[in-house]
Amino acid sequence: MVHFVGAGSGAKDLITVRGAKLLGEADVVIYAGSLVNPELLEYVKPGCEVHDSAKMTLEEVLAVIRDAEAAGKTTVRLHTGDSSLYGAVREQFDPLEALGIPYDVCPGVSAFCGAAAALKAEYTLPDVSQTVIITRCAGRTPVPERESIRALAAHGATMVLFLSTGLTAKVQEELLAGGVSADTPAAVVYKATWPDERILRCTVGTLHESVAASGITKTALIVVGRCLGDEYLRSKLYDPGFSTEFREASR
Repeated sequence: MVHFVGAGSGAKDLITVRGAKLLGEADVVIYAGSLVNPELLEYVKPGCEVHDSAKMTLEEVLAVIRDAEAAGKTTVRLHTGDSSLYGAVREQFDPLEALGIPYDVCPGVSAFCGAAAALKAEYTLPDVSQTVIITRCAGRTPVPERESIRALAAHGATMVLFLSTGLTAKVQEELLAGGVSADTPAAVVYKATWPDERILRCTVGTLHESVAASGITKTALIVVGRCLGDEYLRSKLYDPGFSTEFREASR
C-alpha cells in the first residue's frame, strides 16, 4: 500500500494527525527533500527506509515503490504542502493503477493557507474579493495562455502565486498589464510557517524592486489583492440585522 501524504506548509506540527500516524507506520518513506521540512522525518519509526526524491527521477521513485510492494511493505510518499497543488502526483497515480498497486491520499495544509496565517489575512473579505486564484507565472514550465497572469489579473480577485518569486519582473509587468493598479497591496511570504519564515509587504508597483532587494528567490509565495488592505465590509453572518437559520435579526 502507498500513502501519498501532504507534509503541510513547513512547521513540523502542521502535518495532519492522520499524516503523522501514516508516517510513523511506514516501512519506506520517499520525501521531497528540497521542499519538505526534514524535522518531519522525526516521525518515522526506527529502521524505516528513507529516500530523498529531490535526487530521483519518477522512474526511480516508482522502482522503490514496486520493490517495497513486492516485499509487502507500506510506503509513504511525502509531498510538501498539499499534494494536489503542484505536487506532480497524477504521474505517479497512473503507473500505480496500471501496476495494480493500491494507494490513497492524505491531504495536507497548503502553503497558501500557511501564508494567509503568517500575514494574518483573510483572502475572501466581504465586498473586496470572494475569489482566490491560485496560479503560477510561466517559466521553464509553461502555462496555458488562457491562464496567463495577465488574463487572470483581469478578474480583480485575490491572487496567490506559487513558484514565481524568481520571476517578479515578469509578474509585475503582467499584473499591471492585466489591469491591477500599481498601488494594490502585495506580499511575499518566504517559507511560510517554517522557523525562518519571512514576510515582505509591498505593492504591485514595487513588487520586483522589493523582492530583488530582499534576496528572496525561491520557496516563497506572492499574494496580491485588496484583501491585504484596510477597507472591507463586515460579514452578514454575525450582523445583528441579518437573520440566519440559527438566530433572528435583533434589529
